[in-house]
Amino acid sequence: MSTTDNTFPLTQFAHGAGCGCKIAPQILKEILQSSIVQPSKNILVGNNSNDDAAVYDLENGTALISTTDFFMPIVDDAFDFGRIAAANAISDVYAMGGKPILALAILGWPIQKLPATLAQKVIAGAKIICAEAGISLAGGHTIDALEPMFGLSVNGLIETINLKKNNTAQEGDVLFLTKPIGVGVLSTAQKRGVLKQEDKTTLISQLTQLNKLGEKLGKIKGVTAMTDVTGFGLLGHLIEMSQGCNLTALINYSCVPKIENITYYLSQNTIPDATFRNWNAYSNLTEISPEVNVMEAFNLLPDPQTNGGLLFSVNPNYIEEIKSLLKENNLEPFTTPIGKMISKTDKAVKIEK
Repeated sequence: MSTTDNTFPLTQFAHGAGCGCKIAPQILKEILQSSIVQPSKNILVGNNSNDDAAVYDLENGTALISTTDFFMPIVDDAFDFGRIAAANAISDVYAMGGKPILALAILGWPIQKLPATLAQKVIAGAKIICAEAGISLAGGHTIDALEPMFGLSVNGLIETINLKKNNTAQEGDVLFLTKPIGVGVLSTAQKRGVLKQEDKTTLISQLTQLNKLGEKLGKIKGVTAMTDVTGFGLLGHLIEMSQGCNLTALINYSCVPKIENITYYLSQNTIPDATFRNWNAYSNLTEISPEVNVMEAFNLLPDPQTNGGLLFSVNPNYIEEIKSLLKENNLEPFTTPIGKMISKTDKAVKIEK
C-alpha cells in the first residue's frame, strides 16, 4: 500500500530520523541521575538499569511489561512511518520475552504544515502492524507539535520465570543477532535522495518486520539475556549488555550480518550524525583489532538502528535448539553466532576479524 504524497516528504519536516532521534548517551545519563527514591516493591525491572521496558510483578506468576517509544519520520511515506514506529515500539515487549496485549498511540503533528489526512495514514499503518502482532491500537494522545512524531505505549505479559533482561548473560554464552545492521546508513541515503529503489524495498521490509521471535525465545531457559538493537547501535547495546553483567563481549566482525549493498552507501559517505555521537560515547570502551576493516566497523557498529534485530546470549548447551528455532522462523541467515561473552577485560567490547 503506497500513500506517498510527493508534496509532503515527511523526513524533510523533521531534524532527526527514527531511533537516531535518541538523546546522546552521555546526556541521557545526566538526565536520569536522581537521588529520589521511588517505591519498588513490585518493580522487577525499572529505570535503574538500561533495559528495554519496565516490568511489574502481578504476584500471580505473571508480570506486566510496559514500554513507550516514539520518534520523528525515518521514511517519507506516512503509512510506512506508522508501520515502522509501531513495530519498533512493540519490539521492546518482545525483547523482554513477552507477549504484547495492548497499544496506545502517541502522535505529535504540525497541523499548520502537514494535512491531517497524512496523520490518518500514519495511524492506519500502525493499526496494520498492531493487528499483525495480535493486539489493538486502543486509544492514545495527540498534540500539535513543531515536527511530526509518532509512536506507541505498549503493554505486554510474561510468565515471571521467563522474563529476559539485558544484564544477565554468563561467561561463555554465545551471542546471536536476528537482523543485519546498516539501517541508519540507508535511511540517511533516503533523506539525501540517493537511495536506490531496490535498497528502499530492503529498508522498508526490515523496518516493518516484527521481532515476534522474542516471545518464543523468552520460553527457552538457555537464553540468558536479550535486548533489541536500536538508536545506540549494535555497539552501544553490546556495551550495555556486557557492562550490565560485568563481562566483555568478544565479537567476530566477519560474522556480524550487514545489509546488502551497504558498502556502496558507505563509499558515498552517507553516515548519520548519530553514528559519530554514538562512537564518541563508546570508543573508550571498545577495542578493534587492526585486522578488521576499521573504517567500515566504525561506520556500522555505532550506526543507529530503528526496529533492529534481537541481540541475545545463549548458554552453549542450547545452541542447536536456538539454531533450529531460527530456521523454523525463516531466520536461517542468522544462525551463525556473532561472538561470545568472556571474562571482563579493560574493554567492554572487543572486535576481532
